[in-house]
Amino acid sequence: MASKALPFYQRKHKHYDQDYRSTQTRYLVQEYSASSSRASSSKSRKLKSTVSAQAVGSRSPRVSPHSKSLRSAADEETVEFTEPPFRNRSVAEEEEYKRRVVHFGNELSVLEHEVRKAREATRHQVDKLAIQRVVEEKMAFERQFHEECMIRAPEFLVRLRTHTVWEKTPMKLFCTVEGYPNPVVKWFKDNVIIDPTSEPGKYRIESKYGVHSLEIHRCEVCDTAQYTAIATNVHGQTSTNASVIVQRIRVDKEPYHSVMLPIQLPVLPEITYPKIDIMFLEKFDVTFGTEGDTLTLVCKMVIAPELANLQPDAQWYRDDVRIKESKWAEMKFGAGVARLTLTHLNKDDEGLYTLRMVTKGGSSQHCAYIFVRDAESTVAGAPGAPMSIKIHDANKDYAIVSWKPPNITSESPVTGYFLDRCEVGTENWIQRNDSPIKICKYPVHGLSEGRSYIYRVRAVNNKGISRPSRVSEAVAALDPADLARLQVIHLERGKQTVIGQDELEGDVKIPGPPTNLHASETSKIYIVLSWEPPAPRGRDSLMYYIEKSMVGSGNWQRVNTEIPVRSPRYAVFDLAEGKQYLFRVLAVNKFGISNASEPTAPIQVQELYGAPSAPGRILATRNTKTSVVVQWDPPKQAGGLIGYYIDSSVVSTKYWETCNHKPVKHTRFVVHGLTTGKNFIFRVKAVNDVGFSEESQESSPINVQAALTSPSPPYGITLLACDGHSMTLGWKYPRYSGGSKVTAYYIDQRDVADLHWKETNVFPIKEIIYKVENLKEGSFYEFRIQAANLAGVGLPSDASDPFKCEAWVMPEPGPSYDLTFCEIRNTSLVIQWRAPVYSGASAVTGYHVDICKVGSEEWKTVNEKAVNHRYLKVSDLEEAKSYVFRVRAVNAAGVGKSSDTSEPVFVQTRPGTLEIASGVDEEGNIYLNYECNEMTDFSQFVWCKSYGEITEFSRVNIETEGQHSKIVFKNPDKEDLGTYSVSVTGTEGVSASYVLEDKEFEKLMALSREIKNPMIPLKTELSYEIFEKGQVRFWVQAEKLSSAVNYKFIVNEQEVTNSETHKITCASSTGIIEMVMDKFTAHSEGTYTVQIQDGKAKNQSSLVLIGDVFKAALEEAEFQRKEYLRKQGPHFLEYLYWHVEEDCTVMLICKVANIKKETVFHWYKDEVQIIPEKPTNAMSGICILPIPQFSKKDQGVFKATLTDDRGQDVSIFDIAGEVFEDIINSISRIAGSSASELKIQCTPEGIRLQCSMKYYTEEMRIVWSHKDTKISSSEKMRIGGTSEQVWMQICGPTEKDKGKYTIEILDDKQSYHRTVDLSGQAYDNAYAEFQKLKQAAFAENNRGKVIGGLPDVVTIMENKTLSLTCTVFGDPTPEVVWYKNEKKIELDDHFSMTLEQGKYANLTINGVTTEDSGKYGINVRNKCGGETVDVTVSVYKYEDDVPAPKPGQMPKPAAHPAQSRQQSNLSPPKQEGKLGSK
Repeated sequence: MASKALPFYQRKHKHYDQDYRSTQTRYLVQEYSASSSRASSSKSRKLKSTVSAQAVGSRSPRVSPHSKSLRSAADEETVEFTEPPFRNRSVAEEEEYKRRVVHFGNELSVLEHEVRKAREATRHQVDKLAIQRVVEEKMAFERQFHEECMIRAPEFLVRLRTHTVWEKTPMKLFCTVEGYPNPVVKWFKDNVIIDPTSEPGKYRIESKYGVHSLEIHRCEVCDTAQYTAIATNVHGQTSTNASVIVQRIRVDKEPYHSVMLPIQLPVLPEITYPKIDIMFLEKFDVTFGTEGDTLTLVCKMVIAPELANLQPDAQWYRDDVRIKESKWAEMKFGAGVARLTLTHLNKDDEGLYTLRMVTKGGSSQHCAYIFVRDAESTVAGAPGAPMSIKIHDANKDYAIVSWKPPNITSESPVTGYFLDRCEVGTENWIQRNDSPIKICKYPVHGLSEGRSYIYRVRAVNNKGISRPSRVSEAVAALDPADLARLQVIHLERGKQTVIGQDELEGDVKIPGPPTNLHASETSKIYIVLSWEPPAPRGRDSLMYYIEKSMVGSGNWQRVNTEIPVRSPRYAVFDLAEGKQYLFRVLAVNKFGISNASEPTAPIQVQELYGAPSAPGRILATRNTKTSVVVQWDPPKQAGGLIGYYIDSSVVSTKYWETCNHKPVKHTRFVVHGLTTGKNFIFRVKAVNDVGFSEESQESSPINVQAALTSPSPPYGITLLACDGHSMTLGWKYPRYSGGSKVTAYYIDQRDVADLHWKETNVFPIKEIIYKVENLKEGSFYEFRIQAANLAGVGLPSDASDPFKCEAWVMPEPGPSYDLTFCEIRNTSLVIQWRAPVYSGASAVTGYHVDICKVGSEEWKTVNEKAVNHRYLKVSDLEEAKSYVFRVRAVNAAGVGKSSDTSEPVFVQTRPGTLEIASGVDEEGNIYLNYECNEMTDFSQFVWCKSYGEITEFSRVNIETEGQHSKIVFKNPDKEDLGTYSVSVTGTEGVSASYVLEDKEFEKLMALSREIKNPMIPLKTELSYEIFEKGQVRFWVQAEKLSSAVNYKFIVNEQEVTNSETHKITCASSTGIIEMVMDKFTAHSEGTYTVQIQDGKAKNQSSLVLIGDVFKAALEEAEFQRKEYLRKQGPHFLEYLYWHVEEDCTVMLICKVANIKKETVFHWYKDEVQIIPEKPTNAMSGICILPIPQFSKKDQGVFKATLTDDRGQDVSIFDIAGEVFEDIINSISRIAGSSASELKIQCTPEGIRLQCSMKYYTEEMRIVWSHKDTKISSSEKMRIGGTSEQVWMQICGPTEKDKGKYTIEILDDKQSYHRTVDLSGQAYDNAYAEFQKLKQAAFAENNRGKVIGGLPDVVTIMENKTLSLTCTVFGDPTPEVVWYKNEKKIELDDHFSMTLEQGKYANLTINGVTTEDSGKYGINVRNKCGGETVDVTVSVYKYEDDVPAPKPGQMPKPAAHPAQSRQQSNLSPPKQEGKLGSK
């Protein structure tokens, strides 16, 4: 069976033995056990029978006499029970009894079943009680046996400590003692036993769990003494002592005189602290985070002994600097768990984190590296954020800020930095530099004294600006020298006062000059000047002015002209490079300016050091499966070195990644997070505040694998069989193989009574099972095992449990062993084991697997029915939970002894888990393939079928290359079906399985046959298409063809060769083979086949053209031939079709081709030629006939003709039926989308709702609705419209006509709605307007008017009689007044007027003269209004010519009587008058 190593994430979840206890305690237990074994060797004969009886009792309950008596009693009760004899019954009683039996048979059977179950339960309970008594007796014996082994004298684990306390305060002494039997502790004061009853309430003595204490309630000076605790049991006595000094509280303490202490007080012993063992259960590992994330580091531990008053202190360190509680770091410790939470990760948080559990007796620690990647930049290609912002030399108005640059791999180089400042308590960030700073240091001026500031930095490159760094700690703008100027004056009675140096200097008016002026820092950008304030400086605040002078010029220029300096520091910028300068400083207070200080020596801007040189030789060595140790030589020029950045790259990718995001100071670094099995190269660059060095030379490629070490110890040593003279041992593989295959095991053994180990085997053991010979029957033996690989022999395992060399005679099988796990997924796993060495009285027939969740004591059997193979897939597990397993073998005698409980298995799929894939290779072989990305130099693929390793290769071959391995089937058939699994040795449980089922096998076999017997894949089968001349093309397309392809066409079983009538070609680049038939006739009916052969691959495709299929093809060929002939003359490229323009004009369109000037084009409708307003230009290729205002009248058959000497072509288009409806729908669509909102228009007849649109015709589908009810045209609701408007007239509107009105314009796909709400104020306004118009119309219809009879012009001869007669109308009868030249005519003999029947008006002029010439008018009016009609009368004399008539005026309507007398705007048409003359 292949070995299965447990994954790393499972090893964290495991049970722990008693190794967490102190090493001293374990050593004492082992020593006493050994001495006890030697002391009890003389009693072995007496104990032999008892131990044997107990051992047998552990296997069978019959050993206990109590159990035997209980079973006998149960048997006796069963024998004593007899069923009462059946009494004789008569025939009637017998029949009645049978009837009852039939009726109650089912109930009686159920009752009997329940009674039987109750008896079985009672018997089971009796057996359980018997077994429990046996177990209790055995435990009592073992307890007595172990007590005898544990007998030892008292010993103090925690001794008393000396105390010094104040008077009248409590004090408590503690000590911890162990021994068996439990010792008795007595307390003494100066060798006098302490009696708590002598002074009730003062002393309190307690003893709990081996911890003893003495408490003195209120200490007095007389309690100063030496206190002793003496522990005693039957095996011995021991003591511990301590001194207690009680001091009296007073102002002037006096030393204690010697009389207060015991006369013979011994020297205080050296204080010893108890040893506290701390064992880490779960540790934080190397972790990768991203800026902005929250990260929690957790360590779980066991502390022994657990003392409430001696809890360890959990201290966290980053790069050996202790971490303080802050908003960035939260620390918690309790219940054996230490946590550090980094609330907002930043690159400042990257480093080596160490947890130190500090006790007064020592410390334990664990460390791991935390990496923090750059957060995604807001600008693509921008650099990462700077880090480690530090403030130096802070003063009243000045500070220097420094930082570390970010690493650059694929980004553009950093060109500079921006420094931002923010006052604490505000959120106003101010950028301090206008242009980017080139170096990682910058002096800041302009601070306000006494205020605190924080700073941040942003990096810049040619792509953009980075995210800001983490803000610095707040720094106050204060002069550190001010504290030194303070003095403490001690006064009497312990009082003191603080005064400043200024107060002692007296009154100083003008300050003295500053001293010690020098350049404390120089660079290419600035120079920092430092000086000491004048002494004495005076009480008034000082300011400073700085002056500079170029060497040799003799001119001094003030540097800070606008802002005076308050700090004795100043950074001078804008100095000429290469020039030397002198500087001096002047002090200023309110009284005046001091003399200038002594000038400095010549100073020039220059770098003390440049960018570092490249690091030297770089070496990479293996570390773990995912890490490599990189070492390098420091650079030769390393001035101001900040640290190093390491980059890595997978060989041949040329893509470099950052290994660390914060500079490291050492020349050795462990690079984590690498991919196992890949080859990497590394490079290093140094960095200081000036910039980066060149990259170092690349390291040699290294394959990421674990470094080779000796293996860890084997574990789980178990006894598999014993025959009285030998023992068969089994054990588990080492948890860590050391990077190499384990090649040997070595066993040591010893008798329990002997402390010395001796070798069991000289020659190496290859397997994890071994039979130890030449043992002494009845003796107890312990064993330990060492594993060996190429690196050497590892450490020995812990000693096994003592095994008794006693022959096994039980009929049941012994324990299974070597429980391994593979294929661990989220809800399932596969467990495997080995068969028991001891099979019992008969062969093993099956196995049961038991499971238990970690933390629970409830075991469940996975398979109720025993399996006959040594593996089992366990499903339906909870994800991310831990389980333990055990296996029980079964034979004919029953279920045997359980195997040792497995280690906890954490059920979760490992990241990057791959599965087995099936397939067929290029040669047609079926295979199963598996890839492992965690291979080591010594890893091997182990293939199994039904979880048994494949060692017979008659049916399969196994091929392995690098990280890939596959199993290839030689002659696959049904025998190859089953479960195949693979595991990879030297990894953390990498394994997978694949079930080859019948259905999947058939698919693979079909694919294999296709590959072994290849066919040319066809993109398209044999098809045909018809060309424009009636030619028919037969073609087929293959996926791929070579230039050596062979092909042929067969028609009706006769091969067709390439000829003029059958043109056959092949294009190997496209895979198309075609045959073009020039003439396709009625004789062409039949079957067409093409056969292709390309190398070994073949294929063919057929096409059947028979019956209706052939007729359709033939008709299409004939049609295309005719079409070709038609297109030789003028023809329609596109036949007539219609289109509706945006103005709703219908256009009939056709496209023509092959036109010349002589070609004649005509339009016809119903065989009547149409002459368009705009002549049709056929030469343009498009002919259009517009049909404006399309309606029903435009239905008909339209025809377009083309004619010239080459022929004629006709296109006919029938506008009717569906075509007409489609056109109307299209018009409706345009009109509906252009429709305006409904408007309210009042008329004398009622209220009109109207909607304007581009075009309207009555053929359009328009629906009017009132309150969602359709309206039909009626006398009440009149529906109509014009070419650009549709309306609905509500005649005589009433209250019922109020509401919402909707017009719906429908086309074939959608509808267009317009609504108006005719209610409320809208209705009231419309109704009022309607009433007004109605009255106006009534007045217009009934006013006085001339309705005919008067001419415009009258010409008459002198002395004639002129009669002007006309017909008038009005209701009521109008009044008639005649005018001449706008003046009313007075009636006399010359003028006479009549009105007959109220409608015939007459004006008679008797004997007209020339004076009667002029403009006459008749005014007809009543209460509804009226009008005036004028007539021009021209009188001529007898001898004169008749004058030409002049047009008269249109009648002018008279104003309504209710209105002012104004003429109406309406003008009736010209009236024809009736002229009379006498």
